[in-house]
Amino acid sequence: MGKLYVVGTPIGNLGDISPRGLETLQKVDFIAAEDTRVTLKLLNRFEIKKEMVSYFEHNKGLKDDIIIERILKGESCALVSDAGMPAISDPGEDLVRKCHEAGVEIESVPGPTAVATALAISGFPTGRFCFEGFLSVNKLSRKEHLDELKLEKRTMVFYEAPHKLQTTLKDMLQVFGDREIALVKELTKIHENVFITTLSGALAEYEINPPKGEFVLIVKGAKEIKEEYTLKDAVEIAKGLMDKGESASMSAKEAAKITGIKKGDIYKEILN
Repeated sequence: MGKLYVVGTPIGNLGDISPRGLETLQKVDFIAAEDTRVTLKLLNRFEIKKEMVSYFEHNKGLKDDIIIERILKGESCALVSDAGMPAISDPGEDLVRKCHEAGVEIESVPGPTAVATALAISGFPTGRFCFEGFLSVNKLSRKEHLDELKLEKRTMVFYEAPHKLQTTLKDMLQVFGDREIALVKELTKIHENVFITTLSGALAEYEINPPKGEFVLIVKGAKEIKEEYTLKDAVEIAKGLMDKGESASMSAKEAAKITGIKKGDIYKEILN
């Protein structure tokens, strides 16, 4: 049996291909490429001659079985996307899943990915984030997707094409309010750029200067909404704990932790 190699390719600068990535492309029997014309530029740059099979969104259902059959018969295949890691917001996801189901061995050959690269240079919080990929072109589906994220506190990452950018920014402004956003474009290319602004600021900019290039949008998450407690609320919480057998002192201490109100004030009110 052969093997499927999931190979990360450059997201803009061909010099970012890893030595192991090149070695893998040279040794496999064939390459499953999202766009053979794009992959051919990479292969030509490094003088690699290899059979390619076109594998993209609209033909993946026809090609899955053919590719897997060849691997099961002993051939090795490299799965590549147009840019970055295959199977991340990419049709290769289906091939990887079906290879697992067929018992095909899969090996990763990591490479650049626009999500992590854009986050790293955005200056936005990266400890927790969620990747949302491309929003639907269907207005209702797009609105539903954004509505689901309205209270999301983590940094959110989206991909967007230039011709849809202004519509997406308008929808985000309507649903999220005027959040901070970093618009990262042309990653690793000569004109790489990070534009940090607000959703309304981005809309104003691109109405004057029509957007060009592929974008990664990094949107600040929703602010934490802290519940405000009064001294009366704190006393009620403490009394509830006392009803369950806690001492007045311990109840005041626990109520203070919950409400942020001083333990001494709560305790004094209980005694009164």
